[in-house]
Amino acid sequence: MKARIWISAAAAGAVMALAGCASGPNQNLGTGIGALGGAAVGHAIGGNTGSTLGGAAIGGVIGNQVGRSVDERNYYESQRAYPPNTYYPRNGPNY
Repeated sequence: MKARIWISAAAAGAVMALAGCASGPNQNLGTGIGALGGAAVGHAIGGNTGSTLGGAAIGGVIGNQVGRSVDERNYYESQRAYPPNTYYPRNGPNY
């Protein structure tokens, strides 16, 4: 029974580690900050482990989505400022 628990925990950890690498820098930062803030708020409200973990989960999800929207906005702004396969006017000589 213990072997199954360890195998399940290792598989879940591997999946989470790989999923964490597939996002942008603001999304990762937002998840971490949201989880810490949510844990602090959950502990302040409930004062027990369950409310702390619940607050961390909710804060992590909210921070993840906020960071994701910031990454998407930065991507679209960079595409608009420097369209691919075009001349870069700020990169040439200044006369």
